[in-house]
Amino acid sequence: MKRRRALHIRNVTKYFEVDEEPLHVLDDVSFTVHPGEFVSILGASGCGKSTLLRLIVGLDDDYRGEILLGDEPVRGTSLDRGVVFQDHRLLPWLTVEDNVGLGLQNSPLSKVDRKRVVQEHLDLVGLNGFEKVYPYQLSGGMAQRVAIARGLVNRPEILLLDEPLGALDAITRINLQEEILRIWKTEGISNILVTHDVEEAIYLSDRIVILDRRPGRIKKILKVNLSRPRDRVSHAFADIKRELIEELAIANPGAPADPSLARNI
Repeated sequence: MKRRRALHIRNVTKYFEVDEEPLHVLDDVSFTVHPGEFVSILGASGCGKSTLLRLIVGLDDDYRGEILLGDEPVRGTSLDRGVVFQDHRLLPWLTVEDNVGLGLQNSPLSKVDRKRVVQEHLDLVGLNGFEKVYPYQLSGGMAQRVAIARGLVNRPEILLLDEPLGALDAITRINLQEEILRIWKTEGISNILVTHDVEEAIYLSDRIVILDRRPGRIKKILKVNLSRPRDRVSHAFADIKRELIEELAIANPGAPADPSLARNI
């Protein structure tokens, strides 16, 4: 059984240099993701959500503060952290199984074991029978399933999801939310989701981290005390949605206050 460790983000502050001037993106961000927990990061465009995810992935180490997986500092990319982006980023000249297999490039597994693990993960995301298909032959939702399989194929401790459903139509998005939940329960790993979508965050998450507008600071961390499966049209769900929208409106002046206008804040 692979070990599961908590992820600790401690006092993370990040600047970019723009036109030789510092641009303050994240300010003193601290929270912990417990093993097996599903956490969403919610906030307006430009608040530093995706930047924070990049730091957790290990794509950027130029920041102040600490990011620890267990007791070990995060330095560079690692098989311990899988990632799925909004754009599936599949290589068009490779088949579905070869695209998923890219996630095993640095794996010590034998060729036979790699093929077996790839097949297991295609089965997991419901793509059995599509092994030899090329990306151009897939729908957007199917391509994202391939990307999720690639992110999971090394059985990471944490799966990082950077708005993976943002470009999909509403029905496909809802269906893939269900798939993400099913896979999360099956794999038992920690998930961190960056999203603009209030309903998506409530539906998927154990806790929601709300960031202020730039520089991104933690405005509030909300525990979602709803049993699963969750009813999107229940009064309890609507109450949490209303609370989140109010927090986002305070954190982001000018954001819509009417819940009917605020699906994608």
